[in-house]
Amino acid sequence: MEQFVSQGTFTIPEMSKAVGVSLPTATSAINELIKAGLVREVGKKDISSGRIPMAYDLVPNAGYFVGVNPEMDCLALAASDFCGNLITEKIRVPYTYENTPENLEQMAKIINNFISTLPYAKEEILQICVNIAERVNPFEGNAYNMFTFLEESLTSKLTKLIQIPVCIENDTRSMTFAEFIKGRSKGLKNVIFANVCWGLAIGIIIDGKLYYGKSGYSGEFGHMTAYNNNIICHCGKIGCIETEVSGRALKRKLTEKILNGKTSILSDKVLNKKEELTLKDLLEAIDKEDVLSLATLQNIADELGKQLAGVINIFNPEMLVIGGEMSATGDYLTLPARMGIKKFSLNIVNEDSQIVTSSLKGLAGITGACLMARHRLLNDSIKG
Repeated sequence: MEQFVSQGTFTIPEMSKAVGVSLPTATSAINELIKAGLVREVGKKDISSGRIPMAYDLVPNAGYFVGVNPEMDCLALAASDFCGNLITEKIRVPYTYENTPENLEQMAKIINNFISTLPYAKEEILQICVNIAERVNPFEGNAYNMFTFLEESLTSKLTKLIQIPVCIENDTRSMTFAEFIKGRSKGLKNVIFANVCWGLAIGIIIDGKLYYGKSGYSGEFGHMTAYNNNIICHCGKIGCIETEVSGRALKRKLTEKILNGKTSILSDKVLNKKEELTLKDLLEAIDKEDVLSLATLQNIADELGKQLAGVINIFNPEMLVIGGEMSATGDYLTLPARMGIKKFSLNIVNEDSQIVTSSLKGLAGITGACLMARHRLLNDSIKG
């Protein structure tokens, strides 16, 4: 099944070679999956010579999955078919992401309302995956920064509230998986995904597999100490990369400049309305080419490249994908970052790596959550 998930359509000879089993064994496995209603024939595959083989793929309506991606001030949801294709999505559902019982109840209510609008029965949804930022142990179903008041696992509580099996995953790892299955890094083996949003983290793929670390906490790149700036990170440490390279850093730096007399289209909100800037405010100002916002972003992008240069030196990836909410700024973020990587990494190493912007953009989180729900279900079924 894993081959269908990662590569799509296969012939029996291709499956035999990919998995490393004999043709009779591959044929038997395909027949079992067809009998289970999970795989179907999709037609003959044209090849240059010899007998034309039959191609096989997953059955789209064999089951459905729901993905959920909380952001700072909203919730994004999507449903996918068994092939991993998004059927419908609903983004920017009003929601305040807080560590309270009421907030968790509200999340479950929004998910249940979304499920009620889908064009198939609730029983056809095989699994739900909810992305959670920062420290997550997906194997135990626990989150260590959100919903910490629970006496049971987060997955157990959500399963009870929604009455459908629920798994959780780190949001950056879900986005990494989405790019690997459906996006820019499809078909590659060694990939780094940089999630540049309100915070900063990386997802890691080594030899075609997601890297979790011992308990699922890998990728906390933003919380490496890199600056002697005496700025306290939201994690409680001082001088983390995230204090200079993140949406939080962009907000702080831009607000400070406005308070010190610099002019921006956001000046009125900061000086007169006395309101805190949101990431949405910042991205809109950049989209409108606000000079002060662009200059501040340039500084952050330069630092991003400098720090990612170390990641390139350590992992020597085929591709580094820059994604997350701030990747919506496109070349304003990616070009300076690419130059910083080139300047501060070893030439012989960075020449191996493509530096690209996410192709899934704002849908990476919910796409990844849907794909992860399927991935975890199939893997647990195989283990079971």
